[in-house]
Amino acid sequence: MSLFITFEGIDGCGKSTQLELFRKYLSDRGIRNMIIREPGGTSIGERIREILLDKINTGMTPETELLLFEASRAQIVREVIKPEMSSGTVVICDRFADSTTAYQGYGRRIGSESVRMLNEYATDGLKPDITYLFDIDPVDASQRMDTRDREIDRLDSESRDFIVRVREGYLQIAGEDPGRVRVIDAGKSIEKIAGEIIRIYEEVSGNETCLRDR
Repeated sequence: MSLFITFEGIDGCGKSTQLELFRKYLSDRGIRNMIIREPGGTSIGERIREILLDKINTGMTPETELLLFEASRAQIVREVIKPEMSSGTVVICDRFADSTTAYQGYGRRIGSESVRMLNEYATDGLKPDITYLFDIDPVDASQRMDTRDREIDRLDSESRDFIVRVREGYLQIAGEDPGRVRVIDAGKSIEKIAGEIIRIYEEVSGNETCLRDR
């Protein structure tokens, strides 16, 4: 059965680890799946990603940033997500429209309503069946990030206040749509989080199957 599932949270929340564990869970059961990322996931989207993350682009305005994210999203929805779902693939996306609402709407203070309107257009009305929101204190997330050996990009240099606003935005989104957005305590062990993800997936996928069989 085809589902669209997204993983969300601030950097350092541990969602990348859980993405791989969840993919293994699906593959081990013969469930066709694919992981994609935003921004990116297509040839055009990856070029947009390079522009967004390049440290040389320090003069990028919040509005330009927002529209670039939406352009990448519009491409991946039409080129990858919808066709794959039509063929029965469970599509798992590392970030989607909620990220833009949280980061640009709340973090950049553009305004959530303006961002939601653009999200609706870019996604062609597509919404995830499940969104896992990995919630973590920004201080703890920053400590995790400090232990990683990776190159710092343009978006990594944001202030702590910015990340706090993003987290608050995510929690606001979850409060408005609790049926879709499942808040995961990212401070738990990897094993407990993985188990919770599977439990929620089985709950939702089972309910969807029952509804479609009626």
